[in-house]
Amino acid sequence: MAVVVLRFKLQGSFSYNIIHKMYCGGFYKNLITAISLLLISGCAGIKAEGELVWPLPPDEPRVRYIGTLSTSRDIEKESFGKTLKTAVLGGDVIEGLRKPYGIHADKDGRVYVADTGLGKVLIFDYVANKFVILGIEGSGILTKPAGITTDSAGRIFVTDTVQNRVIVYDKDTKFLLGIGKKGELEQPVGIALNERLDRLYIVDTKIHKIFVFNTKGDKLFEIGQRGTNDSEFNYPTNIFVDKEGRLYVMDSMNFRVQIFDAEGKFIKKFGEVGTGYGQFSKPKGIAVDSEGHIYVVDSAFNNIQIFDAEGKLLLFFSNMGSKRGELWLPAGMYIDENDKIYVADQYNRRVNIYQYMGEKYKAEAQKAVKN
Repeated sequence: MAVVVLRFKLQGSFSYNIIHKMYCGGFYKNLITAISLLLISGCAGIKAEGELVWPLPPDEPRVRYIGTLSTSRDIEKESFGKTLKTAVLGGDVIEGLRKPYGIHADKDGRVYVADTGLGKVLIFDYVANKFVILGIEGSGILTKPAGITTDSAGRIFVTDTVQNRVIVYDKDTKFLLGIGKKGELEQPVGIALNERLDRLYIVDTKIHKIFVFNTKGDKLFEIGQRGTNDSEFNYPTNIFVDKEGRLYVMDSMNFRVQIFDAEGKFIKKFGEVGTGYGQFSKPKGIAVDSEGHIYVVDSAFNNIQIFDAEGKLLLFFSNMGSKRGELWLPAGMYIDENDKIYVADQYNRRVNIYQYMGEKYKAEAQKAVKN
C-alpha cells in the first residue's frame, strides 16, 4: 500500500506534514489527553469513547470526531412509561434512521434529518430531550424527503423528491403550505435559505436548475440549465449558503463546485473527475465553515475533503467503515454556526458529528479554562 506525504497550510498559519495511506483518503485515530480539547463537548448528550482527530500529532488537530445520532435513544431519556411499553410489547420500541440524506441544525439545539428510506424527517431536540418524527399525517405527509432547512421563526422547509414540492411546517411541526406548482419542480433535492433576502434556493436535480422562491411560495427567478459551461449544471444535488449570502452548489455529474452570489451571478468553480487528491468521484454534500473553508462529501471515497476559498485541497478526513468516525456511503452534510460538522452516514444508518477546531473553537476553549 503506497504512502504519500502531503504538506499544506490552513488559513495561512497552520502547516502540516500528513502521511496518507492511499486507500479511500486515509483514516487517522488518536487518543488525546489534553484537557483543553475536552472542555467543549460539541453537543450535549453525544458521547464518544476516547478522541479521534485529524491530522495526527505532532501536527495541530483541526477536526475532531464528537459522536453519532441514530435512534430515539440518543436523545430521549428512558421513562417508566416507555420501559413498561417495551416490556408489554416484548421488544425495544425504538425509532431510528434508515437512510439519512439531508441534514440541518438550528440555533436552538435541534438536528433535523431527512430520511429517504423512512420517508420522514427525524428531529433530535437536545434542549427538550425530545425525539420527533415529522411528516406522518395530513397535508404535511412526506413521501421521500431529501433536503431540509429552517428559519429563525422555527419554520421547517423540506424538499420531497416524489411529491416534487417543498413542504413547509411551523415551529410546532404543523403543516403551513406547499411550494412549487404542479409541473414546476421535477426532483427537488438540496435546499438552502437566505433569510435576510427571504430567498429559498432549491436544487432541482432532474431539470438541472436552481429555483429561487420566497418563503411565501412565490417564484422569483431561476439559475442555470443543463451543460458544462459556467452557470450550467449536470445533475446538481446539494447547496449551501454562507454567512455572506454566497451559494455553493454541488454540480455532481460535472464533478465540480460552482459558487454564485445571492443574485445567481457566477463567481468561480473548482473540481474535476478523478480518484486523486482534490478530485471528485461521487460528490454529494457541501458546506462551508465560519472561516470560509469548503467541505465536500464524496460517497465513493467515503470521506470529506476540505478546500480553501480558491479550491485548493487542505485536508481530508475519515474513510470507509462502520467504526467510530468512519463513513459508508455518506450523502448530505451541514455545518452550523459553531463549526460542528454533521454528515449523513447512509449505510451505517446514522449521522456522524465532527468539530472543526478553528480560531472560534480555540477562543471558546480558552474562555472555558478561565471560567
